[in-house]
Amino acid sequence: MNEPSAAELSCRAVDHILTTLTTTPHRGVVVDSPPGAGKTTLVQEAAQTLISPQHPCMIVAQTNAQVDDLVTRLAQQAPQLTVARLTGQSYTVPTRLRGRRNLLLTTDADRASHADVTVATASKWANVQGWHREWAIVDEAYQMRSDALLKIAHLSDQTLFVGDPGQLDPFSNVPTERWRGLAHDPMASAVSVLLKMNPNLPVLSLPVSWRLPASAAHLVSAAFYVTPFRAGTTETDRRLTFATTGMRSALDQTVDLAARTGWALYELPARTTGRIDPEAAHAAIDIAHHLLTRDATAHCEIHRTGKHLEPTDIAIGTTHRDQAGYLQNLLRSHPRLTGIDVDTANRLQGREYAVTIVLHPLSGRRDTSNFHLEAGRLCVLTSRHRHACIVIARAGIDRLLNEHPTHEPVHLGVDAKFPDGWEANQHILDHLTGHRIRA
Repeated sequence: MNEPSAAELSCRAVDHILTTLTTTPHRGVVVDSPPGAGKTTLVQEAAQTLISPQHPCMIVAQTNAQVDDLVTRLAQQAPQLTVARLTGQSYTVPTRLRGRRNLLLTTDADRASHADVTVATASKWANVQGWHREWAIVDEAYQMRSDALLKIAHLSDQTLFVGDPGQLDPFSNVPTERWRGLAHDPMASAVSVLLKMNPNLPVLSLPVSWRLPASAAHLVSAAFYVTPFRAGTTETDRRLTFATTGMRSALDQTVDLAARTGWALYELPARTTGRIDPEAAHAAIDIAHHLLTRDATAHCEIHRTGKHLEPTDIAIGTTHRDQAGYLQNLLRSHPRLTGIDVDTANRLQGREYAVTIVLHPLSGRRDTSNFHLEAGRLCVLTSRHRHACIVIARAGIDRLLNEHPTHEPVHLGVDAKFPDGWEANQHILDHLTGHRIRA
């Protein structure tokens, strides 16, 4: 019997999710989605399945950018629906949302209540009074703090929670130790607290990543996810080619290796550095420059004849905002590189690029820390690409991991976190070591 294709697996999963959603006696359904698995498409299909004239639907997202993306796609792909975008007073309307006939932009919840579907951030929904819906959909549910869910849980009878369990947990700029182990830890993700309080809630998953290439899907799945997933494409579906041959420098070898295998580790000499490592930053700029000056072309199932690589197809991922700021300043002196996204893992969540260049969170450090060792951070940085991921790091990360203390404090009432940050980092580093080019 032939194994089902990726498309068949994906369709079956979505049908099963929608059936479960409309028949379950529980107050909700959780759907785990790996990177690029069609989460936004599932949200759209669920909204269209649930909506009827008697049963309008509400959608909760975590940021204004996520809300804007959702309403744009809903208004385009479901023109028969009236979509309301509930905003705050200081919200600036993006150009792409203006002039759409079936899209209502309003700060008034009463006006929005007449739409088929209303979309807003969790913080905006927390201030809405007098609303009640049979159905709600929470997008990026693993990014939502549990206290944010408590503020809006009364607004609906049943809820579909969709999110990526491998991404970064909610974070705060203030110390959070005082809440560790509490039944309603406000810094825990909405999904983790929800499942702790409702252990019988259905948890389903999407089985295919349409973003990650075959060279990355199995690695990312094994390193960061409990439920395995596969790539939606094969090794021959995607390739990265260059119009010109390099000069055989370490940088050229790096981009050639990444184009050929999907991965490359550009390793700088071992050295303890400050948070900003100028040599690593310049290496990231140089690699991006090589990709563009050698006229890279990306071939895939969408662009079968090839798409010329542009700056907007490349991202540079960092751990800290000051690292991103330093790189952005460097880019200003390279007009040809204008358009490359440079940002932290927190801000790159949900985005997709042809090629990503990553400054390893542990590069140049004298020790590990829970922040730099966090599995979600490395997962985001290594799962944004459709073709290749190039990691820049100083030698010595293997020593840091081997010397990482095993006597971390234990907090009562706190479940063991999976994936373990040390194990995930070790898994990725073991793979990258086989794709290493020394500077």
